[in-house]
Amino acid sequence: MSVPWLISAATRSFSPQSRTLLGPFSLTRVDFFIPGVDKVGGFSMCSSPGLLQREGVIELAVKYTKHPPAHWIHTMSLLGSSFSPHLSGVSFLPPLQCKVGSRVAMRVGGNFFFDPAPSDPSVDLLLVAGGVGINPLYSIMLHAADLLRPSRAPGGPDCHIGSAHLCYSAKNTQELLFKVELPDKFSCNFHVTQQSADVEPDLRPFIQSGRITAEELQARVDTSRTLCFLCGPPPMIEAISQTLRDLGLPADRIIFEKWW
Repeated sequence: MSVPWLISAATRSFSPQSRTLLGPFSLTRVDFFIPGVDKVGGFSMCSSPGLLQREGVIELAVKYTKHPPAHWIHTMSLLGSSFSPHLSGVSFLPPLQCKVGSRVAMRVGGNFFFDPAPSDPSVDLLLVAGGVGINPLYSIMLHAADLLRPSRAPGGPDCHIGSAHLCYSAKNTQELLFKVELPDKFSCNFHVTQQSADVEPDLRPFIQSGRITAEELQARVDTSRTLCFLCGPPPMIEAISQTLRDLGLPADRIIFEKWW
């Protein structure tokens, strides 16, 4: 199956076509079992669940590291690559690199997603991301944008989303993934903590130096309406979730996923 690659900063995104996987909302976590590679790769879906429903496609953004699964994914031609997922457990000879025709086994699951029911009350979405923790949150953003589209199929679930805001922190602007691809329905604040180069002129209005602050979160929290999704390094998640609780946001309205 063909897989288009999207090269962005320190990541590679790829779209394995498959209509045989589990339901779209169970794909928030994708584990890779690569023949000949002992380590299991665990990645988060960054595409909209609707993309899987419409086109049989999922997308993952994988940051380059020396961790064997990520390294395998990045040993590819810069012009493009692909693979075919299979779930049967059949073994293959160890591949030298990820390329057209490469095959992996996949295990999918996860419960970090936004899937409002028609009877659910309206919410204000607050998404807080650190580093590559943006991946599942970007999937949520795209899904929320799909729900807000006037062209949704008749008879589909009503969408009850008020405001939608993203707070996103990374070391520098180069590591702010999807920064030019955010849905129009979302407002955003970008934070950089170790920026050494000049910030690009078109990004300057959106960039703040330093970590996400309690004051910024307070301006976005309505204790009766805000539903917050967090994803990032464990220390960040612990600090942000504690700040949100201190601001009065109930624990059941703070949903988080830590990456390691």
